Amino acid sequence: MAGAVVVATRNGTLMMITRLAILTALCTSSPYAVASQTAETPHQADFAVLFVGNSLTYTNDLPGIVEHLLAEYGELGSVYTETVAFPNFGLEDHWSEGTARSRIAAGGWDVVVVQQGPSATEGRPSLIEFSRRLGAEIERARGQLAVYMVWPSAARAFDFDGVSRSHRIAADRAGGLLLPAGDAWRQAWVQDPDLILYGPDDFHPSPMGTYLAALVIYQRLSGLDPRQLPPGLLTPGGTIPLSETRSRLLQEAAAEANRS
Repeated sequence: MAGAVVVATRNGTLMMITRLAILTALCTSSPYAVASQTAETPHQADFAVLFVGNSLTYTNDLPGIVEHLLAEYGELGSVYTETVAFPNFGLEDHWSEGTARSRIAAGGWDVVVVQQGPSATEGRPSLIEFSRRLGAEIERARGQLAVYMVWPSAARAFDFDGVSRSHRIAADRAGGLLLPAGDAWRQAWVQDPDLILYGPDDFHPSPMGTYLAALVIYQRLSGLDPRQLPPGLLTPGGTIPLSETRSRLLQEAAAEANRS
């Protein structure tokens, strides 16, 4: 099924859509859980990643882009990704709903990436607590927790520091990796304030915003420098043209956020 995504609605209906179509769509609010299956099972892959989150994860098919980067450039062998993501879900919702916990318990995951909303202030206790709870289950299943730092809405840009702090605390207390995508966005804007990283609703990511997040995750999971990647937006559906200058800017922003 390379190049496609199995989309399971919450009532179990399955649809097939191309990854390029997902990437082209700037935002979506459909209630989907997504699984990309370029290997049969996580147990059969050399490297397997489970994503647990909401629309900030599945918009533009972030897991598919990460899978593509890891499989093509990550020197990890065969790669499998799967996603459990529903609109407006936080980690406490995933804990109660149960699908993510069931998939974690099934095992075979090298890394489980968890994501909820910005959590700059009021969401911070939940992010910290349920990162810790899920992290304990991931550890029992012999996997590694990774906390995916997102970003606030454009209207709450003043929350960037709080978002960063919340996710750093959550990753630290749960013993997980930090995936600082929100920090990479800010780093990229230092170099070019005109970069379009938000989608039309000023909250979900644009394709470029998703790709920058994918570069951050690629480096953290592979240990390889994203500045060694070719220019362009490297997606499962092919390379979307992007100037070499802008490509290098995104790669450098990801590397700088991970250094920090």
